[in-house]
Amino acid sequence: MNTFDAIYIAVSKIPKGYVTTYGRVAEYVGINNPRIVGYAMHSNKTPTFVPCHRVVSKYGGFAPGYAFGGLTVQKQLLQKEGIAFIGQFVNLKKHLYTFSQ
Repeated sequence: MNTFDAIYIAVSKIPKGYVTTYGRVAEYVGINNPRIVGYAMHSNKTPTFVPCHRVVSKYGGFAPGYAFGGLTVQKQLLQKEGIAFIGQFVNLKKHLYTFSQ
């Protein structure tokens, strides 16, 4: 299995109503650079099965280059799933998914 496949499998585990960070995905799959997770999310060909909109920055911010419609679409997708925000950031205290769950 290649690195992107491992990332996609990890991200597919994030349930509706939760998000995780690029860094947590990287740690979970055993890579040192969270940017690789970002590259994988940008290259995701199956967003229906790999919910890349559920991956945010370590502060709960959106991907500036969200590949499937931009920041507004990413936020709208999260809102539809019941994600709460504090200003422009996801409320990580309420919605952060950790892979130990």
